[in-house]
Amino acid sequence: MTKSSSQRTNFSSGGAYEGQYGYSRAVRVGDQIYVSGTCAPAAHEHSDAYTQAKAALDVIGRALEQAGTTLEGVVRTVVYVRDMADADAIARAHLETFDAIRPASTMVQITSLLRPWQKVEIEAHAIA
Repeated sequence: MTKSSSQRTNFSSGGAYEGQYGYSRAVRVGDQIYVSGTCAPAAHEHSDAYTQAKAALDVIGRALEQAGTTLEGVVRTVVYVRDMADADAIARAHLETFDAIRPASTMVQITSLLRPWQKVEIEAHAIA
């Protein structure tokens, strides 16, 4: 955790890219929490899209806990998908995580992610 001001607190997951590219896993301003686009950790390089989505959602859940809330606080997600053939599997992971919460959500297809093995990236906005 790094405080940038009395209104803003940055949270790190310890991921290498955070320092390399200059971003925080999550930023809290007042009761608003913004979680950066999150992919599955490298340990999931050979995993399917469903498993990668679940792993990314786990990272998001941990970031939200650091920032003082839980997945129940999520009000919006954006899901970036490389191959729409994976959309149903990714949607299933999202549904299992957010079924009772039902945040606003957008799923969009993109041409690539940072690493060729990454199938999905998810960002979240929550209220504490």
